Amino acid sequence: MPYEKLSLKGKVAVVIGGTSGIGQAIAHGFAEADARAVIASSRRKEEVERTAAELESMGAETLRRTVDVTDRASLVALRDAVAEKFGRVDILLNAAGRTKKVPTLQLSEEDWDAVLDCNLKGSFLACQVFGEQMVAQKKGKIINIASLGSFVSLSEAVPYCVSKSGVAMLTKCLGSEWALQGVNVNAIAPGVFRTPLNAHLLEIPERKARILNHTPAQRFGNVEELKGAAIFLASEASDFVAGEILAVDGGFLAMGI
Repeated sequence: MPYEKLSLKGKVAVVIGGTSGIGQAIAHGFAEADARAVIASSRRKEEVERTAAELESMGAETLRRTVDVTDRASLVALRDAVAEKFGRVDILLNAAGRTKKVPTLQLSEEDWDAVLDCNLKGSFLACQVFGEQMVAQKKGKIINIASLGSFVSLSEAVPYCVSKSGVAMLTKCLGSEWALQGVNVNAIAPGVFRTPLNAHLLEIPERKARILNHTPAQRFGNVEELKGAAIFLASEASDFVAGEILAVDGGFLAMGI
């Protein structure tokens, strides 16, 4: 007999940044777990259309909307559109992100702002906007995407690491603040998964070697391997989990000398 608390049947899930990489894989996972609606959102309409068609072919009901995570009004419009169509929002996944690999002395202020605005400010705004709906409902699940860079430094990726360490603390703060309201805020910290965001970095031989030498599993992750953690955090099985950052990293953070 299946464990019913892991089912997402009838749940309304919003995936921000769900048109590629980690977000897309998790959006598919939500659909596979029978979520009532999976909304894949980004600034690129053609990618939203493509991803929504994929999800609909899996039986998921979707809402095609683009969103700019750095713009509160855009997020409010998305939330209100979802609530109008489905009556509620049960799950939010914040997967929009960007990075910049450059020696710190050459890092421009514009690149610093762009990474922090997308990764940290965007996560905060999305949590605040959708959290308002969930607190009013007295129920909801928010999953942020943290990183290895939330815990350890990554070479020449200062704004990325700073933003992701901020996402980890944002998760802890909101997880503590909203637990009594029935809203669970947690995060997933993926290890090194090959995605469109980082594929060019993983082709650098010395960087690849350093990563694999520090990963007990001795391989990069497959984004499909993030589905289970996301489904758990989105489901009733995690109702007593709040403010946690769940690492899915092949043992990277556990490894010492």
